[in-house]
Amino acid sequence: MSTVFARLKEVASPMIGLGCMNLSHGYGSPLPEAEARRALDAAFDMGYRHFDTATLYGATANERLVGKALADRRREILLASKCGMAMDPALGRKVIDGRPATLRRQCEESLARLQTDHLDLYYLHRWDKGMAIEESVGELGRLMEEGKIGAIGLSEVSAATLRRARAERPIAAVQSEYSLWTRNPEIGLIDACREAGTALVAFSPLGRGFLAGAVRDPASLEENDMRRGLPRFSAENHPRNLRLLEAFTALAEELDTTPGQLALAWLRARGDDILPIPGSRSIEHMRENLAAERLHLAPETATRLDAMMTPDQVAGARYGESQQAEVDTEEFGEAGKGPAA
Repeated sequence: MSTVFARLKEVASPMIGLGCMNLSHGYGSPLPEAEARRALDAAFDMGYRHFDTATLYGATANERLVGKALADRRREILLASKCGMAMDPALGRKVIDGRPATLRRQCEESLARLQTDHLDLYYLHRWDKGMAIEESVGELGRLMEEGKIGAIGLSEVSAATLRRARAERPIAAVQSEYSLWTRNPEIGLIDACREAGTALVAFSPLGRGFLAGAVRDPASLEENDMRRGLPRFSAENHPRNLRLLEAFTALAEELDTTPGQLALAWLRARGDDILPIPGSRSIEHMRENLAAERLHLAPETATRLDAMMTPDQVAGARYGESQQAEVDTEEFGEAGKGPAA
């Protein structure tokens, strides 16, 4: 059993965790600190125990926020962060750097910001393709031996890279985008995770808000919202995707649940080893998402959902060209029926 599942059991955590990025990064202007801390306090009080952050988010601001909000509850949570991708103040842009010395430095700085002496789960945020994955994972293994991290994770990697990495060190979790409208892990990653007892932590399980009906008009998003630059939200593709959403929303109404809860229940039905970490700035939406833990789908409902947003139906790639170059995930071919060549 993955050490992630053991820790979740230890802290009596629901399988649905909280992605903290949105509070500081990516989706428009960061929340004021006092408001963001109230949201994290409320999340803990309503039952969240798995909290996910990263060095990159808010150029380290998100880690500082999570540290301030949760330091006095540290023993009661599973705390995850990430290294290997960070904002470089001198360059004014993010840099992917998987060198052992960089990962060690970032880990020690993250521990200070998060006000803890160890991280339960520490991900390599992106594989630095200029370096063997074994070198980066080897350093994370040394950090684990020193007690600075409890378990090693990888993010946005392929099945082949996971197999290489786990030959060097045990990999407790792989974080990948996974939702009804982003099915890439089904090409090979899920099988590779199950071979090794590795948890699949699904980020953006609500399709970056799309599946929850939160992005009806991308033009209404803030100028600095990352979704404005994603192909699926373009003026050409978004209207086509909205048509797919109609049947999904109608099914949620039929089942007397919300679209967001239905999206999370679909993921949970894929297997107990798949752990969604929806992110939200709204306390109300955090509560709504967590309530999906109690929603269990009939097999026939899951089958209906499977057919609603197959890869060949979804319009647009999940990333633009520059972001796609940063990841190592399998991609569907043009027909959506297998990995791209």
